[in-house]
Amino acid sequence: MNEFVFENNESTRVSSRLHTENRSAKAFRSKKGERRYWILLTTFIALGLLASYGLLVYNNPVPVNSPSFIPVVRRRMIAIVSMVVAAICQSLSTVTFQSITNNRVITPSLLGFEALYSTIQTSTMFFFGLNTFLSFNGIGAFSFQVIAMVLMSLILYGWLLSGKYGDLQLMLLVGVIIGTGLRSLSSFMRRLLAPSEFDILQAKLFGSVNNADPRYFPVVIPIVIITGIILISYSKKLNVLSLGKDVSTALGVKYQPGVIFGLILVSILMSVSTALVGPLTFYGFLVATLTYQAAPTYDHKYIFPMALAIGFLIITAAYFFMYHVFNAQGVVSIIIEMFGGFIFLIVMLRKGTL
Repeated sequence: MNEFVFENNESTRVSSRLHTENRSAKAFRSKKGERRYWILLTTFIALGLLASYGLLVYNNPVPVNSPSFIPVVRRRMIAIVSMVVAAICQSLSTVTFQSITNNRVITPSLLGFEALYSTIQTSTMFFFGLNTFLSFNGIGAFSFQVIAMVLMSLILYGWLLSGKYGDLQLMLLVGVIIGTGLRSLSSFMRRLLAPSEFDILQAKLFGSVNNADPRYFPVVIPIVIITGIILISYSKKLNVLSLGKDVSTALGVKYQPGVIFGLILVSILMSVSTALVGPLTFYGFLVATLTYQAAPTYDHKYIFPMALAIGFLIITAAYFFMYHVFNAQGVVSIIIEMFGGFIFLIVMLRKGTL
């Protein structure tokens, strides 16, 4: 009997020791998980570069030895740069927003960026006419849209997070209400437009890299690079903030200023992306959801690179297949939004709550 008890205890200790060896206090639970992460990251980057190369040179009507080949590639390069900007802005902002709010279902779109963009474009057409709408471009118009969206976010944060209530969920609720009101207002104005004006406006309101103007790049690229570097360097504090207010405070991190600073960076990236390529409501959510599956870690130092790789792969592969395989250039953003919305419904139904 004693021998049986001894052998049972010994087997329990061996099993416990083996189980402990498979666990780790590092960013990944095991060496196998870390190796899987790097394999997936390398694969996604390679596929994204392959898709972007295909967008540049595949099905080019001009021969390679022709002097016109390089100008055609340069024009296609504008779309590639727009895709990179959109991938950086949407992926980083969505992951950050979900970490701060500690909710992997909601997206930054709840704060009304797309609704404000739609209202600005619709108001320009409604109040000033078609000629003014067509001339509403350039650095000045772009800067106005970005500043308006950032200011709306700052007012929302300053009012609802710095006051005596300081409720993050209340801020999200007010953002949803403001976005709904702006969408209703812009929808009402669109109904009063002439059919020709409505068609031109509607094309502008669809998210597409074809909306991007290369004149914006000298302003957009430095903003995105600087904000992205700041956000990535903010990874360690973001790891703590994602644990919630009580844990963050216990670990010596000032929760409320940290949340506001993170949300400001999110608003900058979302505003730039929306003003450059238009609304992409579920694209960021799709990227973030796939990122959590590919990078099962809490450390944003590893989550951010995976999100960037997946975001770039999704948008470049979608444009490549829709342009060169299915010959459906105008529905790329619709397909991305459809899949993103479908994934959103699946996640929400599995989770059972927002």
